Amino acid sequence: MIYLDNAATSFPKPPEVLEAVSAALSAPASPGRSGHAASLAAARSIHRARKNLARLFGLPDNSRLVFTANITWGLNTALEGLGLQPGDHVISSAMEHNAVARPLNRLAAERGLVWETAPADGHGFSSPDDFKKLLRPETRLVVLNHASNVSGSLAPAREIKAAVGEIPMLLDAAQTAGALDLSDAGDWLDMLAFTGHKGLLGPTGTGGLWVRPGLALRPLAVGGTGSASESIRSPDFLPDALEPGTANTHGLAGLAAGVEALLKKGVDQIRAQEMKLTGIFLDGLSQIPGLTVWGPRDTNSRVATVSVTLKGYSSSELSAALEREAGVLTRAGLHCAPLAHRHLGSFQGGGSTRFSLGPYNREEDLNSALSALDRLARLKA
Repeated sequence: MIYLDNAATSFPKPPEVLEAVSAALSAPASPGRSGHAASLAAARSIHRARKNLARLFGLPDNSRLVFTANITWGLNTALEGLGLQPGDHVISSAMEHNAVARPLNRLAAERGLVWETAPADGHGFSSPDDFKKLLRPETRLVVLNHASNVSGSLAPAREIKAAVGEIPMLLDAAQTAGALDLSDAGDWLDMLAFTGHKGLLGPTGTGGLWVRPGLALRPLAVGGTGSASESIRSPDFLPDALEPGTANTHGLAGLAAGVEALLKKGVDQIRAQEMKLTGIFLDGLSQIPGLTVWGPRDTNSRVATVSVTLKGYSSSELSAALEREAGVLTRAGLHCAPLAHRHLGSFQGGGSTRFSLGPYNREEDLNSALSALDRLARLKA
């Protein structure tokens, strides 16, 4: 098996992640719900995950980092929780995932929100000026996909935030958390949504949202928190206010271990390795007849996600042939990002076949994938 589907979920997970999940599942504990030693240990494992992520993102107050079931829940918490009103204006990129596009579409339809996308070039890039020109007195939020899960194009997030000034910005870091240096995020961002099972090397079912001081969100759900139990009103302090119900203890224990492994290896080292391999892969793809790459060639302006189409194959046919002929695992279709595919021009063809590299891929993985693509291309030549 040659695993090139890390944009969906990273694989393999570090051994310490598997060990942490197993140990948490083996313990008789519910964090914050009892006072015995096992419960306290479970609570400490969740705090460890919060502390590790705060270090990774450069967050001054880890209590404002809340855990959610996934990044989609975190993004919905932000978008619904801001209390946007009819006529309020929101700007997003043209490359948003459905985890942002669908909540914004619903808010527009049901609440009268005005949603506008910034113009972008053929690779999905928008400039800070593209966002600045769309600002209105009614603008309440800017939402930005930090890196496209289709084209791999990387948005200039810090520059866009500087251009929009005091308008709050929500960053979707699904494809960049753990893959790109975000160690100063607490200095310039307003909200950061992340998933635990991709670049952070943790289990599925983990994710979260960081909210800067001074910004309050209405919870999507309320219930037991293990704190302020004397009241039928939910606590108004973070993280409890946005973390109702029992936490995913074993998942967060695994996430704590994944982030520790990431910090030990170094995000910059992972970034350098992935971009070196991505450059090799892009060079090889340019030699294959009938193949189109949807996204930038410059490795400085992208992440390690490369989408292609090959003449004579639908995306699903190509993905299936790669697995059958060479054991190469990819993802085909629209990747839950129809806005991106429409913008790039790959929507009508049914999307693309996506190769996404991770920290455990090697050059021989890419050589095998390139050889398989070349063989398949010549079959249709």
